Amino acid sequence: MEDCIFCKIVRGEVPSRKVYEDDEILAFHDINPLAPTHFMVIPKKHIGSLAEVGAEDAGVLGRIMALTGRLAKEQGSPEGFRTIVNTGRIGRQDVMHVHVHVIGGPTPLGPMLVRSAK
Repeated sequence: MEDCIFCKIVRGEVPSRKVYEDDEILAFHDINPLAPTHFMVIPKKHIGSLAEVGAEDAGVLGRIMALTGRLAKEQGSPEGFRTIVNTGRIGRQDVMHVHVHVIGGPTPLGPMLVRSAK
């Protein structure tokens, strides 16, 4: 997609601090980290959101998930981490290109979400 910021990063038009790259996947540090370890892993192919994933995307998404543990350890989160995939407006997805946030560090993270009243 021409104007997608993540596609521009994939094409090298926008700089990033790369964590990992192969033919189908790119991982790079978040520009506004929420924890000492915070990077994103994306498919190089543009997929707008998790809601748009098709069966043909299963392989690359599986590989992304399989990479998260190794990359988290390499980036300073050896005892665990959190993965987040925000999807659509309700999920507060800011960039419309599927991405997995990997967040961690040397100390435990805070709670995932504040529980809303029923």
